[in-house]
Amino acid sequence: DVQMVETGGGSVQAGGSLRLSCVASGLIFSRCGMAWFRQAPGKEREWLSNLNRDGTSIYADAVKGRFTIYRDNAKNTLYLQMNSLKWEDTAVYYCKVCLNWGQGTQVTISS
Repeated sequence: DVQMVETGGGSVQAGGSLRLSCVASGLIFSRCGMAWFRQAPGKEREWLSNLNRDGTSIYADAVKGRFTIYRDNAKNTLYLQMNSLKWEDTAVYYCKVCLNWGQGTQVTISS
């Protein structure tokens, strides 16, 4: 069975940083396309970034230049480094590896 475990969420002040991690097991991690999404209260789930199998990445305009997606195949782990956090980044963050979703981790930014 595929298992996904997200960690790294928390509460930080605006301007701060967080790194989210998503550990996946039960799949061939290195062959997967990967992505991060988020969902703020009362809003639809929002795509943030894709990391393709060839290592290329793309970002939504809302996070471009502030967030970085990367992976460690040896650890079966996907990361999202988030810098210069803003109040509007407050949301539950979800990873997606191949077609599998993480459980979500809460990120709260205080102004």
